Amino acid sequence: MPVKSGKSNTYGAIVVRNIIGAKAGPKAGVSPRGPKPAAPAGEQTPTLQVRRVLIDEGSAGQRLDNFLLRELKGVPKTHIYRVIRAGEVRVNKGRAQADTRLALGDEVRVPPVRLPERATAKPDYVPAKEFPVLFEDEHLIAVNKPAGVAVHGGSGVSFGVIEQLRQARPQAKFLELVHRLDKETSGLLLIAKKRSALVALQDQFREREMGKTYAALVLGDWAENKKVIDVPLLKFVGGDGERWVRAVTSSHDPQAEQAKRSISLVRVSERFPGAAYSLLDVTIKTGRTHQIRVHLAHEGHPIAGDPKYGQFEANRQLARGALKFERMFLHARRLKFSHPASGAEIELLAPLPPECERLLGALRATA
Repeated sequence: MPVKSGKSNTYGAIVVRNIIGAKAGPKAGVSPRGPKPAAPAGEQTPTLQVRRVLIDEGSAGQRLDNFLLRELKGVPKTHIYRVIRAGEVRVNKGRAQADTRLALGDEVRVPPVRLPERATAKPDYVPAKEFPVLFEDEHLIAVNKPAGVAVHGGSGVSFGVIEQLRQARPQAKFLELVHRLDKETSGLLLIAKKRSALVALQDQFREREMGKTYAALVLGDWAENKKVIDVPLLKFVGGDGERWVRAVTSSHDPQAEQAKRSISLVRVSERFPGAAYSLLDVTIKTGRTHQIRVHLAHEGHPIAGDPKYGQFEANRQLARGALKFERMFLHARRLKFSHPASGAEIELLAPLPPECERLLGALRATA
């Protein structure tokens, strides 16, 4: 049976090519072992009881340690590795390693683990919310994430897109982020609805088979001949306790070996009067943390509104101007990938947010 090409709406455009048939995935069955049936993966039962969890389609292909992190929410990762090494966790009644891949129908013995006291406290309220959908079928969702919204909770953020979407769709058995966007970045975000789709799409990211293009407004007049930025990047924690990234340009840098090669392709989309700003299309061939932001700032053209690597005075003028532009102008506008089930080539386009369009209009009007 051919795969549906998915849904699209006025929030964006979609191009689907070479649609071919897709095979239906296997479905979880009843555990064949013993008179005591296994609980489906994800079912909540008392933490201080031994549980035997039957791996269903939503957990098949996952590593054992990641599966336990989800099953034993709040339990420190170090403790989870400890019980695995001690043999307290069993897969099909045998010992297993942390990196064991679980298969459909496997039975996992989850030992009783006492949760930390703070983990038993009432969880923070997560409001249910849907986001503009650019494409959706039974395998994945593509949403247009607004700026200022984290993709997931953590690091001082109680919740993000994925937690809100799960609240809005309680019937969904599986919803996981395929990739991430910075909180300040808007645009295309992929979410898998099946474990098989998650693995297939992340493989494309890892093998650099997925095309990702961002719109970035930068300060100054970008040189036409500067089309490739191939500069290694290094993550570090600054004196302020914040996570930062810097460019490593010399092999004599004491941390040069720890830096990771990072490649960004740049094309000028529009130049503005007075050479004050340039609108760029940036396609990343590697997906490093803060890659575009650091690469462009390293070239002397920081992104407009970037609170971390940008120019404070220029950002202040934009925020206090008539348009009150108070965000970073970086937007994930295009994604091109192969459908995880059908192999169809899919290209998704997300239009610029209204506040970005207004700023561009104001810059054009200064001519």
